[in-house]
Amino acid sequence: MGANRRPFRFLATSRVPLRLATGIAVAGLAWQTSPKPLSADSSLSSSGEKIKSAFDGVVRSSRAVYTITFIIVDYKYYLRSLPPNSSEYRIKLSEVHLRSARRLLRLCEANKGFYVKAGQFVSSLRQVPKEYSSALSSLQDQAIPCHFKDIKEVITKNLGKDLSEVFLAFDEQPMAAASIAQVHRGVLKDNKEVAIKVQYPGLEQRMKIDITTMDILSKLVSWIFPDYRFERVVSEFERATSLELDFIQEANNSERTARNFKKNNIIKIPHVYWDLTTRHVLTMQFCSGHKVDDLDFLKDSGINPKKVAKALMEVFAEMIFVHGFLHGDPHPGNILVSPEGHHRFSLVLLDHGIYRELDERFRLDYCQLWKALILLDSQKIQHLGERFGVGKYSKYFPVIFTGRTIDSKSALGGQMSNEEKKRLKQELRSLRMEDISSFLESLPDDFLSILRTDGLLRSIISKLGAPRRVRLLAYARYAAYGLGSQSSINSGSRVTYALSQIRTNVSYIQFRILIEILALLSQIEDMRYSLVSSLRRMLHGVVYFLSGTLFFLHS
Repeated sequence: MGANRRPFRFLATSRVPLRLATGIAVAGLAWQTSPKPLSADSSLSSSGEKIKSAFDGVVRSSRAVYTITFIIVDYKYYLRSLPPNSSEYRIKLSEVHLRSARRLLRLCEANKGFYVKAGQFVSSLRQVPKEYSSALSSLQDQAIPCHFKDIKEVITKNLGKDLSEVFLAFDEQPMAAASIAQVHRGVLKDNKEVAIKVQYPGLEQRMKIDITTMDILSKLVSWIFPDYRFERVVSEFERATSLELDFIQEANNSERTARNFKKNNIIKIPHVYWDLTTRHVLTMQFCSGHKVDDLDFLKDSGINPKKVAKALMEVFAEMIFVHGFLHGDPHPGNILVSPEGHHRFSLVLLDHGIYRELDERFRLDYCQLWKALILLDSQKIQHLGERFGVGKYSKYFPVIFTGRTIDSKSALGGQMSNEEKKRLKQELRSLRMEDISSFLESLPDDFLSILRTDGLLRSIISKLGAPRRVRLLAYARYAAYGLGSQSSINSGSRVTYALSQIRTNVSYIQFRILIEILALLSQIEDMRYSLVSSLRRMLHGVVYFLSGTLFFLHS
């Protein structure tokens, strides 16, 4: 009976009234109840533009409400009466996930702006079903540039000068376009090349309506499906997006990161021109380069992709474990590779709008977690799981981060045995959506930010062809550095404190030695692979030569 079910469809005649009524209601509520006051946005100064913005909000809200309602009904209708633990349920659930993900993709493409940003945000979360992350990942490169007339108006109003007064040259065609801003190339009067990031006009009002719509819809979904709680995701998205709209904050983040890596000659942060920077316009040093996952460019430039992956992972591992100040949006467009520098290449880090400053206690606990993950110290992992508030779910930390089960016997970066895979598969089948949702709800905000960043980094190093151990060793090594830089907290007597420091230092040294041994073994493995490959090529050449010689003699 279940195999013959068809996806639910609304009658075409009911769609327009439903969209219009719900859109007006939600947009009106967003306008009235949003907690964020409307800023003095010059692009909305006229009544006509305000009416146009409100009408546009109604249209976007209508599409969103209609799409989400359609998805909810599809889940309810298509999965009705199926036992949640049955194989048929899992097959049908995957089908609904895929249909729903495609509907959300079409919604984001139609509504553009913050909906594209929200789709990008969701696609980077490793916790969402793979059908959603796969479908929505196509949004990473989707953005339609704004008309130059509007961009020029934003620049002149923010800088208080005409373009000709500031720039010797200004390219009207954008170098890049994203969901909230686009970047133009220019030359200052002193012949310095710059990149000018300009925020699209009217964003505050659109964000006010769109975020409120998303919040209402997430509450609706949670009310109908209690096991699916998305308010946390919407809240985190709102926080991140609000930070991105302030280019002054982005410039400060950029300079702080540059200070953190001032002794690192592999990473480059563009210089900020503060006299040409406002909340809506950011002027930076122009840095050339190609996307970090551009394999054709790396090959043509003679740059080893695996070395790029290693350098990238070490930069972000240092951010997490040592500085506690993390770039939250490392997709390929924000990381460039330049064929210059001491290592034959350098990494240019762009777009510093989204950052997470980790709580110091959390940073140290996270360092301890990685030490426990490397050593497979199940007791320590469980203890830290209690500190993070996830309790019994802490046993899945090794699977999430290292690809090993908590009682695994496999080497770091190696594959699980067939027995481990079978046992893990059985455990995961017993998990309900309520368990997964409860796990995510329990995690600290800092943890969620790290998970999202880690998901983006995994995707990049996978495209670069780097083995999993590159990421694992980078995290392990910098977790050791992070513990070594632990600030002293004096508690108890001096003798107790001194003994505690000795134990900490000894433990740290042991951990460092283990990590260096693992790194050495990894290098030996790489050398062995290179040697075998070279010998294989030589043998192939010898065989080819001998076969040619024999053929010549025979003829």
